[in-house]
Amino acid sequence: MEFGLFVQGYVPAARAKVDPEAEHKALIEETEYVIQADKSGFKYAWASEHHFLEEYSHLSANDVYLGYLAHATERIHLGSGIFNPLAPVNHPVKVAEKVAMLDHLSEGRFEFGTGRGAGSHEILGFMPGITDMNHTKELWEETIAEFPKMWLQDEYAGFQGKHWSLPPRKILPKPYGGAHPAMWYAAGSPSSYAMAGKKGLGVLGFSVQKVSDMEWVVESYKNAVKDAEPVGAFVNDNVMVTSTAICAETHAKAVEIAVGGGLNYLQSLLFRYHDTFPRPEGIPEWPELLPEYTEEIVELLIAEELMICGDPDEVLKQCRRWDRAGADQLSFGLPIGISPEDTMNTIRLIGEHVIPRIDTDPVHRTSRMRAAAN
Repeated sequence: MEFGLFVQGYVPAARAKVDPEAEHKALIEETEYVIQADKSGFKYAWASEHHFLEEYSHLSANDVYLGYLAHATERIHLGSGIFNPLAPVNHPVKVAEKVAMLDHLSEGRFEFGTGRGAGSHEILGFMPGITDMNHTKELWEETIAEFPKMWLQDEYAGFQGKHWSLPPRKILPKPYGGAHPAMWYAAGSPSSYAMAGKKGLGVLGFSVQKVSDMEWVVESYKNAVKDAEPVGAFVNDNVMVTSTAICAETHAKAVEIAVGGGLNYLQSLLFRYHDTFPRPEGIPEWPELLPEYTEEIVELLIAEELMICGDPDEVLKQCRRWDRAGADQLSFGLPIGISPEDTMNTIRLIGEHVIPRIDTDPVHRTSRMRAAAN
């Protein structure tokens, strides 16, 4: 199992009220987390694309952000988590151009994550008159298979669809070094896993909440990917899942950090905006919040496998559960309202004590797949 980091530009109101530069500092701090993750042996860093989501995510121009990181890092793969290719949000040709450009700037380290968006407040803001998120499915389905053609055809043959069109044109630049970046789909619901597998796409599993959820969704994906008809030049047989992670020198310190991290507020915001995600029982409707975390709640979340938290040995054991459950990549959602110093310490400790004992392959899984397609 490989390891990644997920950043999104979280700027809670409590921080903004006391610091007029909170937004700026949050974005800059997150670049520093990715740079440290690169040094600490993490293989992937994913940057979200969100619009209009106050507090929850201020990382809207993730292509610009990833371009900076391409220069600031050396080995870590940089992924869009996601680039939204729906024509009313981002014209598909411009998405293809951004992917290829980032692939050059990172010298083949770019990962193309795509999806339909997870919330009506965000996505339907670009679609006046549309009130149903199901409308986005046909836009995405119409578009996803066109990207490899834009990259690999010397002159793209053009496209005439229901939602966008283009006459024959040369789409430039072409990806770096042949083939194209690995393609991923952000699964907001478990039913999306098999669909992604059939298309040969890796899954960004933002909908998996706990280890026990993994078994059947991984099985559905792995069964589907065996008979994939890939939309791209190769099958990206890959399931990534995300989890909160806090690692400290002692268990007590890690729990203390978690209690003070405002995790309940971040989770409440997630379900406020991501209204296509399955809503677990007990999650209140916004503006009602989840209760503030206590030591007892944090210990329960750890026991229920809903949070990775503890000293390095405990975090290693918790990560191994995801490995045994079939995850190909475990990506940590950071920051989560905790201090930059504690976040950096989590990254360093996981890099020193956890990653070397689970991920012993120096080559990125997607690099191997892409090389085989050349």
